[in-house]
Amino acid sequence: MSGGRLVRTKRGWDLYGPPQLLMRVKRVFSGADPAQNCVSVSDTLDNCRDMEWLLLRYPDMEVEPAVRKYLASRSKAHRKRELEVQRLMIATEVPTVDYELTKPLRDYQARAVAMAVAAGGLLLADDLGLGKTAVGIASILKAGHRPALVVCPAHLQLQWAEQCEMFAPQLKTVILKSSLPYDFGEADVIITSYNKLPNWAPVLGPKLKAVIYDEVHELRRGPERGFSQGSKKGTAAKDLAGRKRIRLRLGLTATPIYNYGGEIFHVMQALLPGVLGTETEFSREWGASFSYSNDKTRLAKPDAFGEYLKRQGLMVRRTRGEVNRELPELVKIPHMVESDVDVLDKIKGSATELARIILFQNHDRGVAFHAAGELDAMVRQATGIAKAPYVAWFVKMLLDAGERVLLAGWHREVYRIWLEQLKAYKPALFTGSESSAQKNEAKRRFVSKETPLLIMSLRSGAGLDGLQYSGCRNIVYGELDWSPAVHEQLGARLHRDGQEESVMAYFLISESGSDPVVADVLGLKRAQLDGIRDPGGRKDGLAKLDAGGAHVKLLAAEILKRAGRGWAVREQPEPELTADDRGY
Repeated sequence: MSGGRLVRTKRGWDLYGPPQLLMRVKRVFSGADPAQNCVSVSDTLDNCRDMEWLLLRYPDMEVEPAVRKYLASRSKAHRKRELEVQRLMIATEVPTVDYELTKPLRDYQARAVAMAVAAGGLLLADDLGLGKTAVGIASILKAGHRPALVVCPAHLQLQWAEQCEMFAPQLKTVILKSSLPYDFGEADVIITSYNKLPNWAPVLGPKLKAVIYDEVHELRRGPERGFSQGSKKGTAAKDLAGRKRIRLRLGLTATPIYNYGGEIFHVMQALLPGVLGTETEFSREWGASFSYSNDKTRLAKPDAFGEYLKRQGLMVRRTRGEVNRELPELVKIPHMVESDVDVLDKIKGSATELARIILFQNHDRGVAFHAAGELDAMVRQATGIAKAPYVAWFVKMLLDAGERVLLAGWHREVYRIWLEQLKAYKPALFTGSESSAQKNEAKRRFVSKETPLLIMSLRSGAGLDGLQYSGCRNIVYGELDWSPAVHEQLGARLHRDGQEESVMAYFLISESGSDPVVADVLGLKRAQLDGIRDPGGRKDGLAKLDAGGAHVKLLAAEILKRAGRGWAVREQPEPELTADDRGY
């Protein structure tokens, strides 16, 4: 006799029983709260399937007939979804296509459409350049999915409209021009940016049948929840996630996380609300650890979580090799450059004081968090300025050899130095300060070969297509980002279908300032991304997962380590930097 009792609540399921029963149940539901006198879990299909198994294991457990019937229906839905996922992933036949496109989908794309429609939500994380946009358009064409909302970075709005016209000219498409809602008439596809979404979501929500999030990692911070957490676009996505009228939510990105694995919880909440349980359950089950905020939540078991997402049909991920669409090689070359130590010495006093606040003094959380942001911005900008002339010299060397260059940076003052020193080449500028029209003109100038140099912000070009036809095969990372996904996204601007030559990616790293610490941390973040996206694949940086603390704490520690002995220069510079050294 189990002596157990199962109760359905508004939150999900409560299971009561003697200690020996609860101990066994908690082994099944690893996300349950171990401090409770009962086991409480959320009402996900996965949990319902496991709960039904427990009833088979303990048939005398007390359950009301209506509750047992509801549990059986939820468990049946899970089995049906699991079988459908297996059928679509391993079947040799191509899913039936009942929508009209001017260009036929490839088999693997049609399979992704079928999975998204069957589940009502999907994270499509195919390699960059494998046609995720075409999958999105085909999904819209399925019956009952219009009107559809496409949410994307601002610079991709026109690209989405052009792709809709190319693949499905029968669709009436509109791009929202203002953040303030207005009457735009009737449309099959409504295209807007993430920045406009907060004002439009409540207006469009009651009308929509489908939502597609391009570069869905933009929702990684989740909804607004208080100090330093969440975003308005995350709150808007939560609004749309709660709309029962919406039959399909599709997320497109080759980089489902930008920093740490815990970000994917918020991404999945926007696509399939509640599918991972509560945030607390997710944290316990997958070994998440917390830093300043949930924005920096790491997973201890990214590989296992990635396998779970794929097995459950929550995420589809295909590499180029798997679909036989290999590209010429992408060669990553870390290269040491000099820097002006006088620039870094000017911030030595302020940087040291901020480092002490972060690491040693008993300030409240808000003070420490503010100091971390200020230190990060100060040291990274100084590092970029200190090495900017040497980066410009390296780029000039490539240009003078007849090469074309995509140069990536982050700070306006760094751009100013580059523009001044490279003005003879009439560079185009594609950063966060230009309008969409100006960015499109910069792209046109580069692709049409009016200029051999395009200066692009590290985080401005996500999803941009067309640069592969510019004749350029060189990417120079003049500044580094904390996130490896940012570098990967930028590299894909050139390394995608249409590129006929091997792409050379130069990471220009200074021995001074923030570069050495950023390069080291990238190894850890690379492990989070690859573990979830490609479980069982590369393991860069996994040994560092237990390092603890935020990345800025590592920077602060390094600054104090150098203080008093010429902190702008490493005590023993490495004679040679390899890809393994820096996690690329």
